[in-house]
Amino acid sequence: MIQLNKQGTFFHNGAPCPTAPVTADEGRRQTMAWHILQSHNTSGDPAALRIRFDALVSHDITYVGIIQQARASGLKRFPVPYALTNCHNSLCAVGGTINEDDHVFGLSAAKKYGGIYVPANQSVIHSYAREQLAGCGKMILGSDSHTRYGALGTMAVGEGGPELCKQLLKNTWDIPYPEVVLVYLTGKPRRGVGPHDVALALIKATFADGFVNNRVLEFAGPGIAGLPMDYRSGIDVMTTETTCLSSIWQTDDTTRDYLALHGREAEYQPLQPGPWAYYDRSVTIALDEIEPMIALPFHPSNAYTIREFLDNAQDILAAVEADARARFPKADIHLLDKCRDGGVWADQGVIAGCAGGLFDNITEAADILRGESCGSGYFSLDVYPTSVPVSLELTRTGVTADLLETGAIIKPSFCGPCFGAGDVPANNGLSLRHTTRNFPNREGSKPAEGQFAGVCLMDARSIAATARNGGKITPATEVDYAPQPLPYHFDQGVYARRVYNGFGHPQPDTELILGPNITDWPAMPPLGEHLLVELAAVLRDEVTTTDELIPSGETSSYRSNPLRLAEFTLSRREPAYVGRAKAAAALEAQRRDGKAPEHLREILDKVGDGTALLADTQFGSCVFANRPGDGSAREQAASCQKVLGGLANICYEFATKRYRSNCINWGMLPFTLDDGTPFPYESGDCVFVPHIRAAVAEGREDIPAKVIRTDGTVADLLLHVRGLTAEEQEILLDGCLMNYYAKRAD
Repeated sequence: MIQLNKQGTFFHNGAPCPTAPVTADEGRRQTMAWHILQSHNTSGDPAALRIRFDALVSHDITYVGIIQQARASGLKRFPVPYALTNCHNSLCAVGGTINEDDHVFGLSAAKKYGGIYVPANQSVIHSYAREQLAGCGKMILGSDSHTRYGALGTMAVGEGGPELCKQLLKNTWDIPYPEVVLVYLTGKPRRGVGPHDVALALIKATFADGFVNNRVLEFAGPGIAGLPMDYRSGIDVMTTETTCLSSIWQTDDTTRDYLALHGREAEYQPLQPGPWAYYDRSVTIALDEIEPMIALPFHPSNAYTIREFLDNAQDILAAVEADARARFPKADIHLLDKCRDGGVWADQGVIAGCAGGLFDNITEAADILRGESCGSGYFSLDVYPTSVPVSLELTRTGVTADLLETGAIIKPSFCGPCFGAGDVPANNGLSLRHTTRNFPNREGSKPAEGQFAGVCLMDARSIAATARNGGKITPATEVDYAPQPLPYHFDQGVYARRVYNGFGHPQPDTELILGPNITDWPAMPPLGEHLLVELAAVLRDEVTTTDELIPSGETSSYRSNPLRLAEFTLSRREPAYVGRAKAAAALEAQRRDGKAPEHLREILDKVGDGTALLADTQFGSCVFANRPGDGSAREQAASCQKVLGGLANICYEFATKRYRSNCINWGMLPFTLDDGTPFPYESGDCVFVPHIRAAVAEGREDIPAKVIRTDGTVADLLLHVRGLTAEEQEILLDGCLMNYYAKRAD
């Protein structure tokens, strides 16, 4: 089904080849990724990329903070097309006027700086980018982790807000040239197997050992030709869950037809690997061997074939229950109750968002359900078309009517089911979703308050098959139906009438409309000569997601208010964190006022002359986690820690580049430990890092530190800060990216 190869691979005449008449370095220059990255590289050094993107995209959880950062740093106009979509905070009943205030701010910013404003429920962020911004050979940067348009020949990257801020100020995205992994597709999917099945199989094969971590996936092979564009995009958007950096696909007439359909045929160009392209690794996917898949809580990589799951449901669900009880001791968890009457029963099906709500997914779901019924029991089916143009075509073709007749509910374009702001199941509910993630709490439950629900990821086809059986989980390959593919017609008039497109025409006299929840960032001091941080949270999970660092769902309403949002930091994972971090920040405030508390001097006395050290030792909080930052690109996972006085993260490895970048851009030191280094320390213990400012300024990567435990004992600890660019050194020294820009604007 899927084969992984860690050895370098040449690609010749459309197939992998063990040898070649060129060197590996010459072959690397023949990949699609090489040509696109180098065409956007401003550094002059092919190994050290400084990328300028062709377009930017953000949604209404992130764009306010990004624009506020850029405004504080001297923003005058948007230098490239920047689309502000409103697909996350669309439930304007949550938080009073807060969400709609953000939307009004977004429109005023689009007018002032020359941006593109997509009103609420018109399109989810990635559909609009595919329909209106993507093009062959382009690069797009988004403040959402699922920014992936590789199937349209566009290399797209999801990063935290500060990286978009850099682009708005005409600066660059700086990375070493990444390794490139060939994803070679063969065969053709069977009836009932959808893009989510292929994606989940790929994630399962690559996630656990980081096989493609921070690498570019380059899709090629004969299997691509048989895939419609929606199918390709459905696979591509989920590559984020492999933790790859970006993706790119070879293009063909299907790509050209999609762009032409959307009035942009001029954006097409043929892309394919050169005659002797070389890849650092390769993945081979036999599409004809892929089976319907299900990803169990709490990660897309926790995947099984649906048939394997059904045959072993008692054992698999027992393991999920045990995992859930360890994570959420207050919740009374009963997933094994779903096993009854010869099957496993779900309570809910949802087809939504940038992965699920595509035209072809919904039409084939309708083919499976046509003339059938979702039943009148506990099971429900909700369908969210990904954009108004898609919804309009579903209506015109009669697909919407077919689904409504079965008992399914059609809802507007909205990302809520992907992050916990829509279709929250009942307590102990089991939800099947063709969405992007099934991390803890992303369905909106609050296990810290005794609530619990589980989300399984499945393709729209198998969700429809399950709905047809009243909620009994069923792979689509095991139901009798005849797919009836429909041609898609895109109506440009929908956007022409409703979307504000001011790119190239800023109106600088326009006043930004700031609701009461939209606040400026608090002052953030530069890095001190020495550093003393208290461990405010010690997280020993194998991986800590950004959803755990700053929860999604109702917290989204406060993303424009840094201080209020920070109150939610780690609230569903380590509720005591906020209080500890605030207490540390209060001590630092006293120290800065010249009223250093005796407590700090006593700690510093353990490592030197406490009185002498006090004046130059910055004090704050720190989070330890084994591997933090998997998941969303949201910068708030880092910025909320900084707002509360956080000064560092300590880990063995950052799960994603984007989270490490977020820490740096918010002035938090990205400390790592050598594998195997014990870390037996707990919350309340402190870490003293002498001469940290000099170490960062000089680019030292090995940094000796001391741990002062609450019992007064002291231990040595070797920290690392590896691979900082010169700009990242300056950002850390200045205290954050905003300070960096403000300092240079003076």
